[in-house]
Amino acid sequence: MVESLGYDIVSASEGVEVRRYPATVLATVRGLSDDEAFSVLFSYISGNNSLREKVSMTTPVVSSDEGSVDMPMTSPVISSRRSFSFVLPSRYSPDEVPEPGDPRIVTEVVPERRVAALRFRGRSRHRDVDAKTGELLEWVRSKGLVASGEPFLMRYNPPFTPGFLRRNEVAVEVTASR
Repeated sequence: MVESLGYDIVSASEGVEVRRYPATVLATVRGLSDDEAFSVLFSYISGNNSLREKVSMTTPVVSSDEGSVDMPMTSPVISSRRSFSFVLPSRYSPDEVPEPGDPRIVTEVVPERRVAALRFRGRSRHRDVDAKTGELLEWVRSKGLVASGEPFLMRYNPPFTPGFLRRNEVAVEVTASR
């Protein structure tokens, strides 16, 4: 069984959940395509790290792509440009995370935060992600919330999973209205 990042649901309406996520440790690669970044991170969890230890795969896999949605950004949730991240298992505290053997990988802690998330099924094609992100951002505005970071995509299934069975979510960090 694959570990999945836990969260508490703060509220839910119209298919969108506002969630509280705990502080989370990520292994992140910036500036590469999803396929390249996945390969680099998979090498890390397969033992290309300071402990030569296999690290369990967890879900979701998180990616962001600044500029795919026309929205002013303030403080990014994950990065300030294209990023691809693996959530590390909860057993790792920030001080216990194996150091990556590849300098393109950065381990980082994302502090506890509130996130609005909209789930959808299927493949995560750019046009579908952009449409769902627009829908999510409109919902955030309509509820008087403020997006305080760039939208990101969370994917939960291996690549061989048929599209109709795939779970994806677009999400954005939110704060109360100003």
